[in-house]
Amino acid sequence: QVQLVESGGGLVQAGGSLRLSCAASGRTFSRRSMAWFRQAPGKEREFVAGYNWNGGKTYYTDSVKGRFTISGDNAKNTVYLQMNSLKPEDTAVYYCAADSKLQIAASQSDYNYWGQGTQVTVSS
Repeated sequence: QVQLVESGGGLVQAGGSLRLSCAASGRTFSRRSMAWFRQAPGKEREFVAGYNWNGGKTYYTDSVKGRFTISGDNAKNTVYLQMNSLKPEDTAVYYCAADSKLQIAASQSDYNYWGQGTQVTVSS
C-alpha cells in the first residue's frame, strides 16, 4: 500500500506562486512514478505534471510548461509542484497520484494511488 498526503494549497492572487507537497509512504516499488492532477469545478480531472524517481524524468501538460516545476526529494519521500505565474484558470483541487510504472503516464486510470487533494484558488 501507498499513502499520499498533499499540502500547500491556498488562495493566491494572479501572478503569484504556491508550492504543493506530496509526502509518500509505503512500498517504494509501488510509487516509482508520481504525478499531479487537477480538477476544476464542472470539469474532468486532468494531468498537470509527472515525475519518475528513476532518473528524475519529468513531463508537463502544455498549459503549465514554463510556469510549473515538479521535483522530488528522495530523503523526504516527497514530490513537490512549484507553481509560478499562477492564473485564475489554474484554480482547482490538485491531487497527487502514484503508480509502480516506470514511465510517466498522463491518464488518471494509470495511477493506483491517490491523495485526498488540496485546493488551489487563484484570484484575478
